[in-house]
Amino acid sequence: LDIEYPRDRLLYMMQDSRAQLLLTHTSALQQLPIPEGLDSLAIDCTETWVDYSDDAPDVKLDGDNLAYVIYTSGSTGMPKGVAVSHGPLVAHIIATGERYETSPSDCELHFMSFAFDGSHEGWMHPLINGASVLIRDDSLWLPEYTYEQMHRHHVTMAVFPPVYLQQLAEHAERDGNPPKVRVYCFGGDAVAQASYDLAWRALKPTYLFNGYGPTETVVTPLLWKARKGDPCGAVYAPIGTLLGNRSGYVLDSQLNLQPIGVAGELYLGGEGVARGYLERPALTAER
Repeated sequence: LDIEYPRDRLLYMMQDSRAQLLLTHTSALQQLPIPEGLDSLAIDCTETWVDYSDDAPDVKLDGDNLAYVIYTSGSTGMPKGVAVSHGPLVAHIIATGERYETSPSDCELHFMSFAFDGSHEGWMHPLINGASVLIRDDSLWLPEYTYEQMHRHHVTMAVFPPVYLQQLAEHAERDGNPPKVRVYCFGGDAVAQASYDLAWRALKPTYLFNGYGPTETVVTPLLWKARKGDPCGAVYAPIGTLLGNRSGYVLDSQLNLQPIGVAGELYLGGEGVARGYLERPALTAER
């Protein structure tokens, strides 16, 4: 839950998900519209949990068990909970680390709100590969401050919206001493060729990535990996190739496969898709 969201949205998400426990901080308890009957635990208030058992619970999991529920933007009404299982999530995280070539020497800057699925990729894939994670606090990080922190903490991987990454590159071009970041990834919007060229010129990474994917397909089912000298090839950067054991097809309105170069609608499947919409079987079947 992002505490900056409207109160009615937060209340709806807690009720709709049938949450059993709210983990939070004391400072947030007065700001959150906690539904009646929902237990809460402030992790910074030790006296409330110091007597709890520290024995690991006996929990048996398999790939079909629920890992998380992320709510969509709700642009056409109330937000919908997208339920993702452990199996597709683990497969995606492993494939992401392989595509990024993540190693124990890496440090990823965790920049996004935890309310987005991409933010969880941003801490999971570094940690399972032995890398470290620098987590941004809740304050507003201007590009100049981000640039300074990336230098200070030896960040090697970072994901930003295209507009923010362009601002960071503009600052780097003025400064002339970019952080030694080997991987930058654009995410969340189309990447203009001018922004792509500027990132190479000013930030001097080893790779530039462009990720694409709706919440229903587990973060980024498509990921473009560009090396220095690779052309953008169009007005906007491509969205890349399928990540992991996924399938993708460009179809027309009659679900016929389109020839290469002909526009259509992208259909994604395989093991890297969500379980479905929470408590919405009809909508899940439709999609």
